[in-house]
Amino acid sequence: MTRAKRADTQSPAPHAGDSHDVIRVHGARVNNLKDVSIEIPKRRLTVFTGVSGSGKSSLVFGTIAAESQRLINETYSAFVQGFMPTLARPEVDVLEGLTTAISVDQQRMGSDPRSTVGTATDANAMLRILFSRLGKPHIGPPSAYSFNTASVRASGAITVERGDKKTVKATFSRTGGMCTRCEGRGSVSDIDLTQLYDDTKSLAEGAFTIPGWKSDSQWTVQVYAQSGFVDPDKPIRKYTKKELRDFLYGEPVKVKVNGVNLTYEGLIPKIQKSFLSKDKEAMQPHIRAFVERAVTFTTCPECDGTRLSEGARSSKIKRISIADACAMEIRDLARWVAGLDEPSVGPLLDALRQTLDSFVGIGLGYLSLDRPAGTLSGGEAQRVKMIRHLGSALTDVTYVFDEPTIGLHPHDIERMNGLLLRLRDKGNTVLVVEHKPETIVIADHVVDLGPGAGSGGGTVCFEGTVEGLRAGDTITGRHFDDRAAVKETVRKATGALEIRGATANNLRKVDVDVPLGVLVVVTGVAGSGKSSLVHGSIPAGEGVISVDQSPIRGSRRSNPATYTGLLDPIRKAFAKENGVKPALFSANSEGACPTCNGAGVIYTDLAMMAGIATPCEDCEGKRYQPSVLEYRLGGRDISEVLAMSVAEAEEFFGGGEARLPAAHRILERLADVGLGYLSLGQPLTTLSGGERQRLKLATHMGDKGGVYVLDEPTTGLHLADVEQLLGLLDRLVDSGKSVIVVEHHQAVMAHADWIIDLGPGAGHDGGKVVFEGTPADLVAGRSTLTGEHLASYVGA
Repeated sequence: MTRAKRADTQSPAPHAGDSHDVIRVHGARVNNLKDVSIEIPKRRLTVFTGVSGSGKSSLVFGTIAAESQRLINETYSAFVQGFMPTLARPEVDVLEGLTTAISVDQQRMGSDPRSTVGTATDANAMLRILFSRLGKPHIGPPSAYSFNTASVRASGAITVERGDKKTVKATFSRTGGMCTRCEGRGSVSDIDLTQLYDDTKSLAEGAFTIPGWKSDSQWTVQVYAQSGFVDPDKPIRKYTKKELRDFLYGEPVKVKVNGVNLTYEGLIPKIQKSFLSKDKEAMQPHIRAFVERAVTFTTCPECDGTRLSEGARSSKIKRISIADACAMEIRDLARWVAGLDEPSVGPLLDALRQTLDSFVGIGLGYLSLDRPAGTLSGGEAQRVKMIRHLGSALTDVTYVFDEPTIGLHPHDIERMNGLLLRLRDKGNTVLVVEHKPETIVIADHVVDLGPGAGSGGGTVCFEGTVEGLRAGDTITGRHFDDRAAVKETVRKATGALEIRGATANNLRKVDVDVPLGVLVVVTGVAGSGKSSLVHGSIPAGEGVISVDQSPIRGSRRSNPATYTGLLDPIRKAFAKENGVKPALFSANSEGACPTCNGAGVIYTDLAMMAGIATPCEDCEGKRYQPSVLEYRLGGRDISEVLAMSVAEAEEFFGGGEARLPAAHRILERLADVGLGYLSLGQPLTTLSGGERQRLKLATHMGDKGGVYVLDEPTTGLHLADVEQLLGLLDRLVDSGKSVIVVEHHQAVMAHADWIIDLGPGAGHDGGKVVFEGTPADLVAGRSTLTGEHLASYVGA
């Protein structure tokens, strides 16, 4: 076979297909973006930076990634689109040069107790097939090894309507691996009845000890007292078996109380619906404390926490069951799978090895497949989502990452940088939203948004090289080479929290004294046992306030005013000033515009096409009835107050006619955590990850407690904001509080009074205290990985 010779020896003209080398955005107006126009080079690593709330995620995720996803969805048939999430076109004039976008964000994985690291990736699915083929004894198909699948058996007659109708007998059975006792959750919940009522009293004597349940006037209590199922004058401990069963577990039924039709149901289901189905973080402190006292979770005694039925646990490969395999650290499991030599399942073993090796390569080898997905930190969850993309043969894809270094020790950031560069070098476009200088410095192209946050941001302040950013006069450029110095003098401890024999997760009988009255930083590589020590071992008492990374739950009706409790004193002040009911000033209650039900917009569902949200014509998006807006406080109506920023509202309620100390205190806390630019009525769904955590921190600052436990408070914070956070931590300590921070940021470590360093590695290589002392001693000794990186950071 011969090849045809090219007649023309001159170099050919550039092909038209090679000219599309940029993603062009023109006139982007998503959220706070102000007609942003920008060109992003393809097949390069571009980092987007700027203060929290400046519009980075709006540009990268809300505009570029969202439009790419929408256009891909439109290639499917209308029937298929009906089953997919509907996406509206972002507010942008022109978007050109888009490629398929794969978003790897920092949204925490679902907190469903049946969701684990194994189910969130393909690892569990492949293990189930492996055991169904090789496990001895053979117990059934892959579903027999799934803790999410219950065993089902059914038989009966069915009518087949085809030609002549026929009634035929059919039987159906499916073997599942779910433990019947805990239903695949691994733990069983138990409600402590002694926390719900005093059984020596009758209902009429006020037996209930549940917050807010008063015997005299509370409707809920009256339903029980007048239901007819129990005697309201008899002490609860003297109830018959039937009375106690009806009282605790009664099915919902209509009853008449004082002439009003109400629903009666047993106390246990009532508590589960009223308290246990709600977000604990959004509860008032005294109700949150009640829930923590009343509900206990214990390991399922039947499956010993494995979630699996006895049959699934009995089937083994080389003396290892699927429960044993899922409980191993992934790096150990990878070695076990590598030792299996079964040609009959060769392709399956190859795929499983590749997945498990990806976990190890990305620094998550210390996890186990049975780890609940809801317990992963934001950084761990994001890296788990990366697993499926690492071995992909796809090129010319746009990968979009949201702060991939969250939760990573400086030692691990180098490995993450290598992964980002590897994706780029395969011919992909990599877009990264990031604050850490260690990752910004590897960028081919930098886009800096700002200059401020919220309405003060939304413009491109700089685009170019890292050297250009350093020399530029933007906030990021000015703070790029900031380095905090190690404290020369540290505070003296006023006491100590004693932890003895801590064994939570991978901790190895750790004994440590955590100093009180000072700023303590707990650090160590990811997976070394920091959260296990702080959240799992510090005794949770009345004085310990824990602010972790669990997400804020909130619909588009929730906003900073409702979440922090700020709206309550404002509503009462409006009601008192105008002599009306407080409920009128709630857009979710009596004051709501009847046309849009207080949403401010009318939603029109268009089936498989994106729904349309149009401002309500009656209230013009203000959410309230016109009559409510006639009532004023300090010259402003309720909608104008909710449109204020935190900074404006702080001034408004700080003095004059509208002086309101209760509201002013909450607003001061919001300003202290750097959220002065947020609008009081801004939906929680529009806040960034960093903003949500700081909102949670501001809420807890009003709690009465002596010990604050913070989990990586620098998450989502710009270099310039870290200084403000350090000032806030100092003020908390100086006011007499004890602050314990789990943190990787070197500026926070350098600012600490005392450091507890865990390690030396992750998983079973960690779990020990490798250093306790001052930052200066840690730097001088350089005896741990943290010590080496901190010494390098401060230039020692």
